[in-house]
Amino acid sequence: MSERTYDVVVWGASGFTGRLVVEYMHRVYGSAGEVRWAVAGRSEQKLKEVLQEVVGSVDIPMVIAESHDEASLRRLVEQSKVVCTTVGPYAKYGSLLVKLCAETGTHYVDLTGEVHWMRKMIDQHHVEAEKSGARIVHTCGFDCIPSDLGVFFLQQAMLEKHGVYSPRVKFRVAKTSGGVSGGTIDSAMNMMEEAKVDPSILTLMSDPYALNPLNMPRGEDGKDQTSVVFDEDFQQWTTPFVMAGVNTRVVRRSHSLMGYPWGSNFRYDETVLVGDGPGGFVKAWLTTAATGLLVAFTAFTWTRKLLVRLAPSPGEGPSEEAIRNGFFNIKLFAAHPDDSERNMVAIVTGDRDPGYGATSKMIAESAVCLAKDDLDTPTGVLTPSVAMGQKLIDRLQQNAGMAFTLQ
Repeated sequence: MSERTYDVVVWGASGFTGRLVVEYMHRVYGSAGEVRWAVAGRSEQKLKEVLQEVVGSVDIPMVIAESHDEASLRRLVEQSKVVCTTVGPYAKYGSLLVKLCAETGTHYVDLTGEVHWMRKMIDQHHVEAEKSGARIVHTCGFDCIPSDLGVFFLQQAMLEKHGVYSPRVKFRVAKTSGGVSGGTIDSAMNMMEEAKVDPSILTLMSDPYALNPLNMPRGEDGKDQTSVVFDEDFQQWTTPFVMAGVNTRVVRRSHSLMGYPWGSNFRYDETVLVGDGPGGFVKAWLTTAATGLLVAFTAFTWTRKLLVRLAPSPGEGPSEEAIRNGFFNIKLFAAHPDDSERNMVAIVTGDRDPGYGATSKMIAESAVCLAKDDLDTPTGVLTPSVAMGQKLIDRLQQNAGMAFTLQ
């Protein structure tokens, strides 16, 4: 990559998550340190207000652009090694940016959970990004870094300790505390509106291998869990995990891009642990019913309108206290292929609200990793583990309040 003015440009810095990214970048990397970074958005005045409020000055460089104006976006991407974008719904506002990054060899990170849009970006830009040297990396937040890097970490540990990979990995949400922003709800609403016009989107979203390379081997995984199931390995009742439909597809894409090292029959799933005994059983059914109701609210036009009225607006999110006091604790189980006594469990933890406090740190470190670390990894439309792997894990543990440990 030719010399660029900036290492990282934060696109959407005046939005809810964008502000958190700006705060983190300034706190960890300063305004005149080893990482040359800038903020970008449509309004210079709004960017100045954010910098004054979050940083205490307007010393951070600003880049002004419009999300649908190709000339201004091209100027933005050509100035930076990495574009870190928090502007969603990405299906509405991200396609042109991905296109330009793929063309110019500019690395890219986002927070999308829109599977249908990721499939579109893969089909349209993977080959071009491979040729230009760009790494286009979706899902660099709570969706899907704990999943994607957690599986990568546990598989490497299994290989180092036992000399084999696991053919079966489970991801279990043990504990979590956090809120929801208006931007997340807006993205979900937009995805369902698009599906109403194009029913093939729902078909794609139900495909366990929706993000795998076309005409490549598929595995044995079926649809995501939709009911209450008792997990024998954790000895707890489990309920569906709302983000499994995104995370599992990303992990399976990682496996395919790596060349299927975990075996052609590798299986992976994600659920939520809710407890054991009769109490856990009742809680599991109540939680499943609540999750089903939320999904139902996104399925119909009139319920979507009601949800929009009740939910935070785009640009709004959890309080500072909720973000600060939030956390997550994830457990991953890997089955040894031959000896159950050699099964392994990894724990992935993070401080702050997972959807925003932790996510803003994850995407920021992903951007810095792509910009500053010497990566011997492929190019194209990738996943966090394929693009950055252990080097991103190291950064997240060193700077971002995350831990990857073995139980």
